[in-house]
Amino acid sequence: MSNSLRMVPRWSATFMMIGLMACAPEGGREFLSLGTAGTGGVYYPLGGALASRLSIADSVRQFTAEVSGGSIENISRLASGQMDLAFVLAVSAYQAYNGEGDNATAVSGLRILAPLYPNLTHVLVTGNSTAQSIADFRGMKVSVGAAGSGTEQMSRHLLEAHGLTYDDISPQYLSFAESSTALRDGAIDAAIISVGYPAAAVLEATTTGDVRLIAVTEEGITALRAAHPYYTTGVIPAGAYPGVEEALPTAAVINWIVAMESLDDEVVTSLLNMLADDMESLERVHDMAKQIDLARLQDPPIPLHAAVERWLASR
Repeated sequence: MSNSLRMVPRWSATFMMIGLMACAPEGGREFLSLGTAGTGGVYYPLGGALASRLSIADSVRQFTAEVSGGSIENISRLASGQMDLAFVLAVSAYQAYNGEGDNATAVSGLRILAPLYPNLTHVLVTGNSTAQSIADFRGMKVSVGAAGSGTEQMSRHLLEAHGLTYDDISPQYLSFAESSTALRDGAIDAAIISVGYPAAAVLEATTTGDVRLIAVTEEGITALRAAHPYYTTGVIPAGAYPGVEEALPTAAVINWIVAMESLDDEVVTSLLNMLADDMESLERVHDMAKQIDLARLQDPPIPLHAAVERWLASR
């Protein structure tokens, strides 16, 4: 059984309880947390639905979805035993496992449990901006994502792929919702948001403010993939947001559910069975759940949990 299982829940200002009733669960039930991200993206509602479904399927464990700063924070808290499962970007999992980027020490016990949906890079600028590409962001105030998020990690890579660093811009460490508000208010010039579509924060910015989306150029994606092969190409479909009249090319990266290798095998098996046999409940919460493809387990960015390997072998 996982060393990180706790018999009492953790309460904090950023703690979101989903699937819990007003009263505490019956005695003896174990509490596990699932790290998501901020409230403006897909992680938040999807994580809540997943926690609720897992709690229903498991008679001895209660799962809760927890708001967090995103991928990097989630991995740090997994490693320290403050979380049990988490949603993360492939880039965050890869760099943490290998001790790259901001990870001074490799999180060698990090393991893949299941794939989620692809994140598409949403690059937004104010309506009066002359910027046509990320390469035009020099000297601008740019939201690069909340500190400790996968978006912020990806923003660094995207800027580098376009010949820029944080020294060339004025980076603003804002959540998705904060980025949307700041763009509409003219407090920032641009924002980079890595999220599945349609994202609430992007929809709000493009619907209620003078904000538009721009493409990530083919040259930028090529440079990005040359340095970081776990990225891929993606498309924001025409009509996905106001003003997007034609399909918009962009960079993409797969989201994953991860945990430490010590997570109980029963939890892993329950998760995989639910994703394989009961996807409709998640799809009712968010359309992005329709893009979950368990075949992606054949090409994970880091090693699979041992229970995942056994589950695959039994199918």
